[in-house]
Parts: sequence; structure tokens; C-alpha cells
Amino acid sequence: MAAYRRFRNVVRMGPVKVATYYDGRGRDKHTAACAAPGCGFSTEHDDRSAAELTARTHRCKA
Repeated sequence: MAAYRRFRNVVRMGPVKVATYYDGRGRDKHTAACAAPGCGFSTEHDDRSAAELTARTHRCKA
């Protein structure tokens, strides 16, 4: 069963969206996911700067 996540502070950097959410234990987590069709790139980080860095350096293969 997939977890329900409410994303906040969503920013788009090219094709990649960076967002913040609470995990199941109430901690802040940050994710970066590519919105290009067929790409499938996504990462999860403990701090926002790491998620933004991966968003800036992602090179989409799709």
C-alpha cells in the first residue's frame, strides 16, 4: 500500500520538481523527481540543499 504524502514547498528546476514532506515518523524529508515522460528519476534526501543539488545536476535521458 502506497503512503499518502502531502508535498509542500514545491519548486520546479527544469524538468525536476523538488518538494518537502513529512515521513511516517513526522520528520522532514525532501525529494527530487523528474516529470519528463519515461524518465523515472527520483531521489529522497534528509536536507533540502541535497535535493536541490540533485535537481540541478540531473541530466534527463528521456
